[in-house]
Amino acid sequence: MATVKAHVRQNNTVTVTCPACANIKTIATEKFRKTSHTIKVRCSCKHVFQLQMDFRQHFRKPVNLPGTYAILKKGRGGGVIHIHNISRGGIGFTVSGMHNLQPQQVINLEFHLNDKAQTLIKKEATIRTVINNKIGCQFFERDELGKALGFFLRS
Repeated sequence: MATVKAHVRQNNTVTVTCPACANIKTIATEKFRKTSHTIKVRCSCKHVFQLQMDFRQHFRKPVNLPGTYAILKKGRGGGVIHIHNISRGGIGFTVSGMHNLQPQQVINLEFHLNDKAQTLIKKEATIRTVINNKIGCQFFERDELGKALGFFLRS
């Protein structure tokens, strides 16, 4: 069974295209927000496929970037990271080896974008999720997004 991924808009709807016939359908998603984020959809052409809904506030762009982190609050330490995705609101990365990262810690992130200028990005973030060596962080709202990062996310 084919799986289609779609980002949920602020009005709690998602527009999905049938992989068999390219028919476009808009689906209300509010009732799925607190339950399953994957549902079966039956198109008018009778094709059945799975829809995986992404309820994040901001689209996450997949990337492959090296960087570093340093713990600023609620701990000490730092290390090398491998960034897998980035959005206007946060970042997802992995840490190799042992680490002492925990939710609610404040960290400083430094990495270079893979744009023409190899722009250096320095951001403070709060750790939201830690699953083994996979870390999810939310940028501080007081930080400006920055023109370079904003342009990078759109390209």
